[in-house]
Amino acid sequence: MQQLEFLKTIVNEASDCPYLPDRTARMPLSLPEREITAPQFDDLLAAGYRRSGWFFYRTQCPACQACEPLRIEVAKFRESRSLRRVRKSGDEHLRLQVAAPSLDESRVQLFNAHRSQRNLDRGEAPAAADDYNSFLLNAFCEVWELSFWRNDRLVAVSITDVGLKSLSAVYCFFDPEFSWLSPGTFAILSQVSLAQRLGFKWLYLGMYVAGNAHLCYKSRFGPHERLQQGQWQLFPPTMPNKQQPESSEIDIQADELDED
Repeated sequence: MQQLEFLKTIVNEASDCPYLPDRTARMPLSLPEREITAPQFDDLLAAGYRRSGWFFYRTQCPACQACEPLRIEVAKFRESRSLRRVRKSGDEHLRLQVAAPSLDESRVQLFNAHRSQRNLDRGEAPAAADDYNSFLLNAFCEVWELSFWRNDRLVAVSITDVGLKSLSAVYCFFDPEFSWLSPGTFAILSQVSLAQRLGFKWLYLGMYVAGNAHLCYKSRFGPHERLQQGQWQLFPPTMPNKQQPESSEIDIQADELDED
C-alpha cells in the first residue's frame, strides 16, 4: 500500500500479534506532518488506517494478512431480523445524545468497568482521565461522542471520528449491567442511522479478523466491504455467532501502543 505523503512514521517495530496467537505483527505508528483536512482523513480511512489518540496505524505484518479493514456503504445497508430486534429494543430503552466528547469521572469509570469486565485491562491499574483523553479524544480530526442513557444513567459511549464523507467507529464501551440491550451492536446501528441522516457515504468499523472473536462480529453488518490486498471487496453479511462477545472494541488497545 502507498504511504500517504503527509504522514511521518514514528514507530515501526515488530511485536507479538494482539489479535491472533503465535504470530508476529507490525503496526507502524504515524503522525501527520501538518493539520489534515476532512477529505484527507477520508483518504486515510480508505487506505486502511485507524486512529488511536494522535496516531494513525495500519497493519503491515511480514507474513499475515488476516486483518481486513471493514466499511459499510450506509445507503446500501440492510438490517437483518436479529439486528432489527436490537434496534427496536435500544430505541425503546435508551436515549441517544450526539455531541462533542466529554471527559468526566462517570465516563472514565464506565470505560474502566467495561475493560475490566471483558479482561481488556490485563490486570493493569484503571485508566485515569489523562489516559482516556490521550487514547480517545486527542485527534487531528473532528470527533463526536454518541452517549446512550437509560433515564439519567449513562449506559454506553461510542467515540466516532468524522471526515467529509465518512464516519469511523473508534471505540464503544458500556455498562456490563446493560449487556441484555446489546449496546455495542445498537451503537453501530445508531452510527449507520446517523450517517444516513446526515449524508455520509461510509461507516468504517475498523478491522475484521476472522479468527478473533472480538473483531469478527463486524461481518454481521452489511453488505460490507473489506480491504484485501489493497482493493475493497464486497461481502454479504454473515449470520451471528452466539459465542461471539457483544462488543465494539477498538482494534488496538492503549496498553499495546504503550508497549511499542
